[in-house]
Amino acid sequence: MKTIDLSQPLYDGMDVYPGDPKVHIKQIHTLDKEGWRLRYLQFSTHIGTHADALAHMDNKGATIDKIPISKFIGKTVLVKPSDTFPKEVGLAFRDSILGVDLLKKIIEAKPLFVVVGGKSDFELEMERKLLQAGIITMAELVNMDKLPRNKPFMFYGVPLNIKDGDGSPIRAFAVIE
Repeated sequence: MKTIDLSQPLYDGMDVYPGDPKVHIKQIHTLDKEGWRLRYLQFSTHIGTHADALAHMDNKGATIDKIPISKFIGKTVLVKPSDTFPKEVGLAFRDSILGVDLLKKIIEAKPLFVVVGGKSDFELEMERKLLQAGIITMAELVNMDKLPRNKPFMFYGVPLNIKDGDGSPIRAFAVIE
């Protein structure tokens, strides 16, 4: 069994989506002074490797705290847009920008969720339509080149339980047998 970390590290001043607030991570307490370490974190719900709640782009969608944690875990397959998509598993993409031209094909596969990373991302309207269709999206994964293509693996992308949250940073990883 092999575990692959798919999460970006969070750090002070990291790059953010244009127009989003900057990331601030500050040391508040130190071992030398207080006898323990404590950091203050300030960042948006869509920073780094993150999950989008259905409410992110849909007034009728569920917030992150209302989506069962099990919806962020499941058998997943790394695919290309030209592949035949397996049904009822998570779909992972690493090499393509996903546009609305793929929407019907993805919806017909009834995925548990859709994750993107590496050189892959969602066009804005595609992300909106997936969320409106009840499909959770997770983005900005790293180390996608270490995942096997067309071979199932277990994916875990667990969000923080943010009350009324529109999304959350996640610790994403894959377990490969």
